[in-house]
Formats: sequence, structure tokens, C-alpha cells
Amino acid sequence: MPLVHVELVEGRTAEQKAGLVRDITQAVVKNTGATEDRVHVIIEDMKKSNYAVGGKLLG
Repeated sequence: MPLVHVELVEGRTAEQKAGLVRDITQAVVKNTGATEDRVHVIIEDMKKSNYAVGGKLLG
């Protein structure tokens, strides 16, 4: 059971996340031989105020 955990800064639409999940699932199926129904993808949206780059918060 492949499990893929994706962390993103908030702001993507449901359609963007659905496309990402489709593409990730297909990549895992192609490269591992797992079937689609066994691939699990977790998307975690992070608030910009909880993410920093270069010592500065994004939000």
C-alpha cells in the first residue's frame, strides 16, 4: 500500500489538488506496480502563517 504525503502552502483549488492526486497516483502505479485502489495520497494544506522561507513567514 503506497502512501504519499504532500504538504502544500494553502491556496490551491479543489481542481488543482484533484489533478495532483491523479498524477501522483499514476506515477506510483507506473513505477511500483501497485494498483490504483491501493495508492493513498494525503494532502496537507499549511497556513502561510505557519511556513517560513529564509527566516521569514510567508503570511
